[in-house]
Amino acid sequence: MSHQVPAQPKKSRVDLQAMVDQGEKLVMVTAYDAPTAHIADAAGADIILVGDSLGNVCLGFENTLPVTMAMMRHHLEAVARARPNAFLMADLPFLSYHLSVEDALRNASMLIRVGAQAVKLEGGSSRVPVIRALVDAGIPVMGHLGLTPQSLHSIGGYRVQGREETQALSLLEDAKRLEGAGCFSVLLECVPKELAAIVTKTLNVFTIGIGAGSNCSGQVLVFHDILGIHQGPDPKFVRKYMDGFNQMVIALSKWSDDVKNGIFPSEQESYNLSEAVLEKLSVRFQGTRISDS
Repeated sequence: MSHQVPAQPKKSRVDLQAMVDQGEKLVMVTAYDAPTAHIADAAGADIILVGDSLGNVCLGFENTLPVTMAMMRHHLEAVARARPNAFLMADLPFLSYHLSVEDALRNASMLIRVGAQAVKLEGGSSRVPVIRALVDAGIPVMGHLGLTPQSLHSIGGYRVQGREETQALSLLEDAKRLEGAGCFSVLLECVPKELAAIVTKTLNVFTIGIGAGSNCSGQVLVFHDILGIHQGPDPKFVRKYMDGFNQMVIALSKWSDDVKNGIFPSEQESYNLSEAVLEKLSVRFQGTRISDS
C-alpha cells in the first residue's frame, strides 16, 4: 500500500488574519500564468494576486487601463491550473465595477467561478455600495487605497498619495469605511510610511503595503520587478533580487551560439534509429548512409 504525503491545505482569508494576529508578516506576489504561480508558491508566498498589472508586464501596455475582463479571466485560469497553496486573488480591472453594482457582481462572480478566492478593487468611499453588494453575495473583497493606477489620469500620474494633512485624513477615513463595508484587507500603495502605520494600527483588518513602509501587515511586489525581468525605470519601492532579464538573455545567447556553431543538439540530445532500420532506409535512398547526411 502506497502512502502519499497529504497536500498542504490551501490558505484562506481566515488563515491570513490569524497569521497577522500572531505577529507574522504576510508575503503577497503577483503571478500571471502557471509557471509564475508555481514559482511564487514554491517560494512560500501567502497570497498570489493575478493583478491587472499584467497589462504592463505581460501585454506591453503603458498602464493598466486597457486590461479587460477577458484578459483577467485568461490569466487567472492559467494561474488557477497551477493549484497553488497560496490564497488566490484577482483584480477587477478598469470599468468592470464602476458603472453599476450589477456589473460588479457579474464580473466579480466570474473571477470567483474560475478560481479566485477574493477580488481586489480600487477606490475609497465611493466604492462602499459595490463592496457591500459583493460581500453580501459572499465574495471577499480587498480594498486598494493611495496610488490607484486605474485613476491614473484623475490623480495626475504615478505619485505618492496622502502627504498633505487633508489627503492623509481622507485616506484614513476611506480605510475605515472600506473596513466597515466588509473588506477583509486594505492594500496601501505609495503612501508615506507613517500614514500607513497609522492606518494599519487603526484597522482591525490587515494591510498590505507596496511603497508604504515596513509597518503594514504584509508586503506585495510584482513578480517581474522582484526578479528583474521587467525593463524600464523602477519605482523607489522596488528591490530587485536578481538581474533576470540579462541572465536570461545570456542563457539564450549561449544556446543561439551553440546552434549556429553546430554544437546543439548533441548526440545525447538526439534520438536514433536502430541499425536494421538504418540499413533498410539506406538501400531505399540509393545506398546513402542516412546517419552521415
